[in-house]
Formats: sequence, C-alpha cells, structure tokens
Amino acid sequence: MKMTVIGKHIIAELYGVKKELISYEDKVREITERVVEEAGLTKIGSVYKQFKPYGVTGVVLISESHVSLHTWPEYETVNLDIFTCGDPNKTEKAFKLFLEQFKPKSYKHYVLTRG
Repeated sequence: MKMTVIGKHIIAELYGVKKELISYEDKVREITERVVEEAGLTKIGSVYKQFKPYGVTGVVLISESHVSLHTWPEYETVNLDIFTCGDPNKTEKAFKLFLEQFKPKSYKHYVLTRG
C-alpha cells in the first residue's frame, strides 16, 4: 500500500522568548498574522484569548489547516503548532518566520509527515 502524504505538521516549544513579545494579545496577534501572510498561507479567520495577568492563546484557521500557539510569559515559553496540507515548504517557512519573530534562546521541534 502506497502512503499518500497529505501535509506537514510541526510541533514546537520555544524557550527564552522575551516576555514583551508574548505577554499580550496585540503583540502575539501582530506577529502571528504577519507570519501567516508572509508564509503565503490562506487565512480564513482567527481567534485570540488574553489571559490575566498575561499569556495568550491564538488559533488561525487557514485553508491549508491551522496555526496555533499558547504563550507562558512567566516561563518565557511558546508552544507552537503549524499544520499545512499542500506545499510542505509553507510549513517550514512559517516555522522559520516564527523563530525570526520570537527569537527564542533555544527550541525543540518535531516534524510529522501526515498521510
């Protein structure tokens, strides 16, 4: 049986991210929306939740699947999930753009071929 590749899924944990980049919805939204656009993903809609006193969850529904993240400023950590079908290069591009924007001191990530 031949496996059909449906998409690429990157799950990542970013460490040592500056608190001012991940504490509040406006900044997290700005970064996430810019990454989605620059990666060439097709945005359908997005939802963000500001936690008190700080921390954000965001989900962007894209026609290729989704981008989601959750921030923990008190730990300088971002959990990131990018799944796209179609062009796998867009998944990689989005991940690299998130790294450029959040500038973590370190990270670990897993790449899954879905299908």
